[in-house]
Amino acid sequence: MVDGVPPLEAEIRRLITIAGPMPVSHYMTLCLTHPEYGYYMMRDPLGTAGDFTTAPEISQMFGELIGLWIASVWRRMGSPENVRLVELGPGRGTMMADAIRAARVMPGFLETLSIHLVETSSALERRQRQTLGGLDLPIEWHRTLPDVPNGPSIVVANEFFDALPVNQAVKKRGAWHERRIEIDAAGNLAFTIAPDPTPHFTITVPAKLRKAPEGSIYEWRSNHWILDLARRIVRDGGAGLIIDYGHTESGVGDTFQAVRAHGFTDPLTSPGVVDLTAHVDFQALALDAETMGACIHGPIEQAEFLNRMGIDTRGQALKAVATGEKAAEIDAARLRLTAGGATGMGTLFKVLGLSHPSVDPLPALEP
Repeated sequence: MVDGVPPLEAEIRRLITIAGPMPVSHYMTLCLTHPEYGYYMMRDPLGTAGDFTTAPEISQMFGELIGLWIASVWRRMGSPENVRLVELGPGRGTMMADAIRAARVMPGFLETLSIHLVETSSALERRQRQTLGGLDLPIEWHRTLPDVPNGPSIVVANEFFDALPVNQAVKKRGAWHERRIEIDAAGNLAFTIAPDPTPHFTITVPAKLRKAPEGSIYEWRSNHWILDLARRIVRDGGAGLIIDYGHTESGVGDTFQAVRAHGFTDPLTSPGVVDLTAHVDFQALALDAETMGACIHGPIEQAEFLNRMGIDTRGQALKAVATGEKAAEIDAARLRLTAGGATGMGTLFKVLGLSHPSVDPLPALEP
């Protein structure tokens, strides 16, 4: 603590004092990935004792269906003899463990496989090593996707893109001004906007949004992750699967949010202690992937994807060997993964596939 202020907040205040108001993306980067005090660098945030729960932690059905999807894609790739299975942001390793268990039903698949986990958090990497330590498969960890060896790849990313830093701009008097974070007159961190419009920004905003009303907020992210992913798939062959919460079409709106103890909180309080996210713009992801030559599949809602993959059948099979209480838990988990509304993930979460032109269509994402 520095004069009663947590160390990361003290560092953010110092940087603002020196350089002026901080862009939202810079603030989010520091809060999540500061090497000493970043949210993901210091803790395992998942589960009931953490701040949020992802689909693989809700039910084994989710990871198992992803495993069946992966194995089916491998067959549609022509069953290559040496394929890289890559996961971006693997959490605790739960989805990968469940996926591999389910993928064993595909004859010959595991013999061709090497696993590559892209993870920046040392704390989560340790957890992944514990979860996956019993797998008799080659596993490597990497900090970035380009670090993964070249070759045919199947890449999965569940709740990865929402945690990438988001930029924001606010429309004022017909122009777009970068949204920033300052220290206000009361001494608190607060939102502000740059006094001058961002030069040439209007040409970067989708044409249909240029008539957005005064005060609208537009969000965008750096596209280097999706470009790296699409480039790999087009160059080496394979497919990718992106699952996240967000919108299917680009739009305006402030989705920058903080989560702590499974509830929403102020993103400008307790930097480094709360999780920061923003909704994913799936239209932007798809357009960027297409510029690299990738084929796009979807996006569709998570409920539709899981239903097409057979979540009801898998749930019934699990219930057939479960006790009454456990059977009820299986039903509740399936409902949470597929339902709409405030407590369901089925409509808020979307699924986007991308592939080499030779791998078409993708399972459960056929038109």
